[in-house]
Amino acid sequence: MFENNQMSERVIEHYKEDEKAMILVYAQWCINEGYDPVELYKRAYPDQLKNEILMEVLDNTLTKNESQHIPYETVLQMLQVFGNVDLAFVIQEEMEKRATQDNE
Repeated sequence: MFENNQMSERVIEHYKEDEKAMILVYAQWCINEGYDPVELYKRAYPDQLKNEILMEVLDNTLTKNESQHIPYETVLQMLQVFGNVDLAFVIQEEMEKRATQDNE
């Protein structure tokens, strides 16, 4: 029983680490693309209180010039894997708006 409990705790811890990495990638993508990660998050989840992990990882983001390019498809896939479909939808909308503006 003790080993199962330890295993469960490790799985949960790994999930939390992976989720934090996903949020960092999302936040860095936003900064690279000129979006406010907090504002996009609020649009996707207007009823949620402040996302503490998002606020925490913002301290670990780089400036656009210091960061590598992150394709938006990568961000969408990561968000969807973690069940953040609403946030992925908001990002998709923003990319479609940008594409429309670029074509005008």
